[in-house]
Amino acid sequence: MSREILIQTQRGEQLVAIIDNGVVDDFHIEVDRYQSLLGNIYKGRVESILPSINAAFVNIGQERNGFLYLTDVVSPRIDDEQELEPRSIIDKILGRPQKQAKPAKPVKTLKSRSSRSNRGVHGKSKELPLKVGQEIMVQVVKDPFGEKGARLTTHITLPGRFVVYMPFDEQTGVSRKIESSDERSRLREVIKGFSFAKTGGFIIRTASLKQGKRELNRDARFLYGLWQKIHKKSEEDKAPSLIYEEGELTWKIVRDYLTDNVDKLVIDDDDHYQRIRRFVQTLIGRSMVSKIEHYTGSVPLFEARKVSKELNRIYDTHVYVKSGAYIVIEPTEGLIVVDVNSGKFKTRASPGEAAFMVNMEVAPEIARQLRLRDLGGIIVIDFIDMVRDDHKRKVLENLQKCLARDHAKTEVYKISPLGLVEMTRARTGKTIESISFKNCPYCDGRGRVKFAS
Repeated sequence: MSREILIQTQRGEQLVAIIDNGVVDDFHIEVDRYQSLLGNIYKGRVESILPSINAAFVNIGQERNGFLYLTDVVSPRIDDEQELEPRSIIDKILGRPQKQAKPAKPVKTLKSRSSRSNRGVHGKSKELPLKVGQEIMVQVVKDPFGEKGARLTTHITLPGRFVVYMPFDEQTGVSRKIESSDERSRLREVIKGFSFAKTGGFIIRTASLKQGKRELNRDARFLYGLWQKIHKKSEEDKAPSLIYEEGELTWKIVRDYLTDNVDKLVIDDDDHYQRIRRFVQTLIGRSMVSKIEHYTGSVPLFEARKVSKELNRIYDTHVYVKSGAYIVIEPTEGLIVVDVNSGKFKTRASPGEAAFMVNMEVAPEIARQLRLRDLGGIIVIDFIDMVRDDHKRKVLENLQKCLARDHAKTEVYKISPLGLVEMTRARTGKTIESISFKNCPYCDGRGRVKFAS
């Protein structure tokens, strides 16, 4: 199985395509006219607090104030991907005097956390965790969308290649995707060696599997040193101000995607090529440097690798598979609708078997298109009706299996009596289409023009 990363730079754009066996498996784009705020850290000022919606609006120096749930202040978010041992020190975030530490109790569920937080917001026994005019350090976890400002959290995280450093949360954990108990135990022992970090905690990422102690320690030291610089800047700057800006797209691709199963990374820009080589040699190791290639051909990289034609299809509403069946993808204001059609599919099998065969074939394509287009939020899939329960189960399992490789968090629910599959996919920013296109000035994005009277 071959896997390549292609990076093309052109006219204020950076395009990244991840190729699996000659097929585009994932796609990322960064343009000068739209700069993502995701991962940025700001020193903000609380402008208003609305207990009725359990939230605060924080001025971070952007066009719109950021949105901060009070539950994200009282009890930081814990990702389902991780198995944590919480020892919270939230007073550091809010600048409160440090109290004598007490043995922390494990947080069981998000629901129990929210209910306690709500009592703190609405109840008479506890005061609000924030005050108007208060300065706090926040991180963007979701880009501004439509008329909404950026979604914020006080749960600061600095992701590295192998570990994630959480300066305000003394927690330790290992990704649940690492299933071997022996490997998990080994990695937990490695974490205990991070004694150089006087505060905060670490999460071991899935990429740490079978990595040596030296590599993990180097990654953790880099993140801790980065935090020291961020902390110093936050004390010097006045709110609202940008304290830390997340790296550009190529840096994030190298950090998250350049793994041992990648055969090579090809880039067509010499400056970025040299920078990536230096970064990889410093923070990952010399063994990975040999995988980085500089493309110098006269034909654009994506055209030379026959990627451009396939990428143009991600903006189409109709996507065809080999058998002639197709899916229709229609984003709406509240959700994404995916409709499955048999099209030119032909078989001598019974109608029930035919429906099952089409659904099984399009399930991987649906998962791929969600990744390529970076579609998020609520997604409803209308598969062709199936009668047999085992067919429904197999189609659902196939969809879940294909979604498992997605870097975005997904959740799939059972097939409804109407034959619909409801699912969610984490949305952190704009879709690929909204970055590349704008609404038609004549029909205002409706796709229809009224007949002349």
